[in-house]
Amino acid sequence: MSFFDGFLDTRPLRSSPAFRRLWVGTTLSRLGGQLTMVAVLYQMWELTGSPAAVGLLGLVQAVPMVVFGLVGGSLADACDRRRLVLVTTAVQLVLAGLLAVQAFTELRSYAVLLVLVAAQSAGGALGAPARRTFVPRLLPTEQVTAGVALFHVSFQLAMLGGPALGGLVIAHAGVGVCYLVDAVAFLAALYGVRGLPAMRPVGTAARPGIRTVWEGWRFVASRPALGGAFLTDVFATVLAMPVALFPVVNSERFGGRPETLGLFFTAIAVGGVCAGAVSGRVTRSGRPGVVMLVTAGVWGVGLAGFGLAPYLWLGLGCLAVAGAADTFSVISRGSIVQLATPDSHRGRVSAVEHVIGASGPDVGNFRGGLVGDLTSATFALVVGGVMCVAGVAGVAATNRSLRTFTSTAEVPEVPDESDEGLRAAV
Repeated sequence: MSFFDGFLDTRPLRSSPAFRRLWVGTTLSRLGGQLTMVAVLYQMWELTGSPAAVGLLGLVQAVPMVVFGLVGGSLADACDRRRLVLVTTAVQLVLAGLLAVQAFTELRSYAVLLVLVAAQSAGGALGAPARRTFVPRLLPTEQVTAGVALFHVSFQLAMLGGPALGGLVIAHAGVGVCYLVDAVAFLAALYGVRGLPAMRPVGTAARPGIRTVWEGWRFVASRPALGGAFLTDVFATVLAMPVALFPVVNSERFGGRPETLGLFFTAIAVGGVCAGAVSGRVTRSGRPGVVMLVTAGVWGVGLAGFGLAPYLWLGLGCLAVAGAADTFSVISRGSIVQLATPDSHRGRVSAVEHVIGASGPDVGNFRGGLVGDLTSATFALVVGGVMCVAGVAGVAATNRSLRTFTSTAEVPEVPDESDEGLRAAV
């Protein structure tokens, strides 16, 4: 193992050509997605000048993510997952092209933009559960955790470079070019998936249904550590998500320059990347519950600080702190989900995690935009951060299982007859 692998294990990239192609294609696609995110925010603000309208983007993304994510989970256990991801990625490519068309033709339709964003969100959500199954099928068991970590770093790298690049592209070439770059990036994603072997579910394919989803929610409700971890994430995202307020803060305090808007996203990513570089030291603490609670609270404090910051450097610093805290919180939550869940239920609990992780930020952006429209961006950010801290403190005070959870805790198994029925549904 090299010195660098002591912080980030790169063995999957070196040992598996299929994984390497998938990782590169996914990273480029995520980079293109960040350009589109900034372009959509900027275009919606230019069309409406309303924080509520910008926040509505979060809602029209969250609903398809939840609905089609659940459908996609069912399909992923019933068909060739590689083919499902190929089809959904191709759909996203077409929709990115349509976003470029509406921008280049200066259609200036608020409704069309919302429909295209919702459709692209649905396409991504439909293939997301199947895409998550690729890593353990491509890598040996001892490299699976390293593969998951590398995809998390991929997301952070895209967040680091994508928004700032998007701001520059918008400033010098317009939003249409951002959408066009995203479409080209989806070609790289298609290339990465096309080279994979067929990936039908191991064993007998299941009939698509909702029973596994329901059982996952029921299992989470029966495990306080899991329920507390997910509730903490809900408080952090729904109450404090700041993205919908970025355009109005940029306009009111920093001149409305698109380059500055991109820097807001980049600051969060810088904090996340720095945290990711030393994340091993945190995860080895053996107390992921405490780490998650503390860092979720720091996330809220950082965003409240951003709401009050009068200077750009101070605002970017607060966002970097929030980004670092978010990375530690996400890693800790992932550890809790895996360690507190018996293997027989990990798929179902992961479905719950997908719904909360996919919809929480978008619902939070809708809340932030609506509150900002009714009051001010400063009020929405500060109150959201304070409410997040209060909610997390409440979980810490009342949920002993999460507060005392350790990486060596034994996980009670569920009754065999329940597993039989659930496996039939899966």
